[in-house]
Amino acid sequence: MKAWLIDQTGPLDSSRTPLRLADLPVPVPGPGEILLRVSVCGVCHTEIDEIEGRAAPPCLPVVPGHQVVGRIAALGAGVTGFAVGDRVGVAWIFSACGECEYCRSGRENLCSGFRATGRDADGGYAEYMKAPAAFVFRIPEGFTDLEAAPLLCAGAIGYRSLNLAGLQNGQRLGLTGFGASAHLVLMMARHRFPDSEVYVFARNPEERAFARQLGAVWAGDTADISPAPLAAIIDTTPVWKPVVAALANLAPGGRLVVNAIRKEPGDRDCLAGLDYARHLWMEREIKSVANVARSDVAGFLALAAEIGIRPETEEYAFEDANRALLDLKQRRIRGAKVLRVA
Repeated sequence: MKAWLIDQTGPLDSSRTPLRLADLPVPVPGPGEILLRVSVCGVCHTEIDEIEGRAAPPCLPVVPGHQVVGRIAALGAGVTGFAVGDRVGVAWIFSACGECEYCRSGRENLCSGFRATGRDADGGYAEYMKAPAAFVFRIPEGFTDLEAAPLLCAGAIGYRSLNLAGLQNGQRLGLTGFGASAHLVLMMARHRFPDSEVYVFARNPEERAFARQLGAVWAGDTADISPAPLAAIIDTTPVWKPVVAALANLAPGGRLVVNAIRKEPGDRDCLAGLDYARHLWMEREIKSVANVARSDVAGFLALAAEIGIRPETEEYAFEDANRALLDLKQRRIRGAKVLRVA
């Protein structure tokens, strides 16, 4: 089978192609596993974090990709509840131990044995992949494969972020950055909190226009001061400057939810500009989002099907995986980028 590999970590720019196309054996599903013939795989900023070493895979080479949609090609021993030909998806959560206090309390995203698809195990930038059947999700009818892929990560992590924000209907919500996840959060928020105004901060004018098109009452630059203080802000950017700017826009008692697996170090010095009275006092708080649990993926898939969420997508040919990653790195974003594998 054809598969893209991360062979080594290093800066991602136009001077190098970070992924290598290789011929690999088709995986054989073991007990409790399914073999998936991949149709599409979403492209996520986490792949850039892997390539550049901030969330480096423990072993190289590895096949990246964790927003995977396809059809079951084979079942391992003991797998029940699925059949060959079923359409399923695989998300960032590849597996967890199932026994620790976090797993037993529904917080498997915090498990020390958490394994991530496309980082700790081969992912979906390939024609086939295998995964534990217990961590595979049925894709609801009504979504194309292309639409379903971003729901598995951008949607699921956005769903978790919105839950962690603790927003009440009528309170104002801010979104910093407006890529694959944030545009789905805006759609969710308008359904779950119909009386809440949504304010968007994005440096790209096209992203700001897109946000207003989807129902944001205001859209400004990342460093702007919002017209009103916000009860919660969800940050989906890969850098530090928006974190400091967001804290200045929180109302007393407000919460900033940082939805990023890692932050790039280039603008870390802006943290020296944190002012306690302006950014942190009055019981403002910061909360990070760590991975997703299966309940986040299942919950968002059900919600998306119920209210008809349709993500904005941009399709790339499988052969263009390196270009898709570079476009994402350079913030050429409107919605979610998806590789067409088959």
